[in-house]
Amino acid sequence: SRLCKGYLTKKESDGVLHQMTWPPQSPDLNQLRCAKCCHNVIPDPSLARFMCAELTRGYFLEHNEAKYTERRERVYTCMRIPRELEKLMIFGFFLCLDAFLYVFTLLPLRVLLALLHLLTLPCCNLGGLRLLQPAQVCDIMKGLIMVLCYSMMHYVDYSMMYHLIRGQSVIKLYIIYNMLQVADRLFSSFGQDILDALYWTATEPKERKRDSIGVIPHFIMAVFYVFLHAILIMVQASTLNVAFNSHNKSLLTIMMSNNFVEIKGSVFKKFEKNNLFQMSNSDIKERFTSYVLLLIVCLRNMEQFSWSPDHLWVLLPDVFMVIASEIAVDVIKHAFITKFNEITADVYSEYRASLAFDLISCRQKNACTDYSDSVARRMGFIPLPLAVLLIRVVMSSVNVQGALSYSCVSLFYMGMVTLKVLNSIVLLGKSCVYVKRANMEDKLFEKPPTAAPGKTPRDPWSERSPSTPSCTSSSVTTQPTPTVIPTPQAETVQSVGDGTEGTELKHRTPKKDLLDVDRFTICGNRID
Repeated sequence: SRLCKGYLTKKESDGVLHQMTWPPQSPDLNQLRCAKCCHNVIPDPSLARFMCAELTRGYFLEHNEAKYTERRERVYTCMRIPRELEKLMIFGFFLCLDAFLYVFTLLPLRVLLALLHLLTLPCCNLGGLRLLQPAQVCDIMKGLIMVLCYSMMHYVDYSMMYHLIRGQSVIKLYIIYNMLQVADRLFSSFGQDILDALYWTATEPKERKRDSIGVIPHFIMAVFYVFLHAILIMVQASTLNVAFNSHNKSLLTIMMSNNFVEIKGSVFKKFEKNNLFQMSNSDIKERFTSYVLLLIVCLRNMEQFSWSPDHLWVLLPDVFMVIASEIAVDVIKHAFITKFNEITADVYSEYRASLAFDLISCRQKNACTDYSDSVARRMGFIPLPLAVLLIRVVMSSVNVQGALSYSCVSLFYMGMVTLKVLNSIVLLGKSCVYVKRANMEDKLFEKPPTAAPGKTPRDPWSERSPSTPSCTSSSVTTQPTPTVIPTPQAETVQSVGDGTEGTELKHRTPKKDLLDVDRFTICGNRID
């Protein structure tokens, strides 16, 4: 018989072994023709031929090179997320630590200096000048709030609260803990507005027409807020303490599994870069708060066991387990959010540069806010309630009696001041490096615009790109000059297309860069 060269063959009645080319030119199998003699060739529909085709067929990935390259880059991005995320978390942790240590170390000294300045002013040569600078007024307000709230916390019995919580069932405690987490976020959101309103009401220029209810009502609201928020955090610490001291650790396991429920509520939602920045700041704040709560739990347990080192080794495995679950949940959540929303791992470097910009800008001569208040607005971390609770727990756990004890307290305070200064110096140096890498240095020299009569000034950072070249800046420790705090203003946006013009809604949310992202004012709003 004769043979046609090819792949698929079929022997016809004329004794010719026919061949067809593959893939066929015609989609109809009945129209398959031999490439040599143009005879019709119909493949034999046998099982053996089908199995042979399945085992020997091939494919070429290079035909879709772009798709597979993108998939490989996604894998590499997920592998980079833990490292980049932890860099941001560590930097943010030390930012929160710096603001937290400020309350214990430099704030009392600033309050003493402000009171000394107030007492030494001559009463006859005041003229029309202020008695105190705005920053000094805010420091005195913070000091008074701390003293009053600490005095009110003496009427709250921690032991009674602990035993009251311990008598509840596991499921009820689980529900209570979830409710406390939601309440903590709501308190932080509204509490920063209360404190900002108090600071502005107390330092507002006298020549302006005031439309506020007065300094005293705002001060009373701020005191009650800090007191209630401190009690809320105390209940959280008591619930965590009950979980640590339970025999079967079931409550602690349930509370840790609650962190993984957070993945379900976050991973499958659409996130943009600014929304992810908000969530990253919230994760930094929650992680730092968890560390302080664990410290409170350890202090209370060590006090009950007479500061025995053996009991500390009993607590450490549970502490490490809680910390490991927090880190694992954050890594998994951010890895899948960046994967589903096609966000690169380099975005965390931009977030770190934005936080560094806040640190440097608050040390400029024309700074509009204190550093701790800037951290509170950006991350939602308000150090005053947490500081009040920690002072209350430490004072009830440690007995200070005798000259030696007071000497130890003085040495401990000096150590905290040293830690605060060293932490601030390192953070400031790192922040300068991060800002320089992001080319954001020239924004440090731009002054906020003054408001025209009857008009509201626009945000100076709202329409600037996050990368512009410039030179470095040095920190200034002098008193800031009074400036007008800019606020964003809704505008009418004109849309120009292919020969068509239209006016969109006037109250549409404007596009913001990372420097405009406030932790609370746009929380929950979709950023275009």
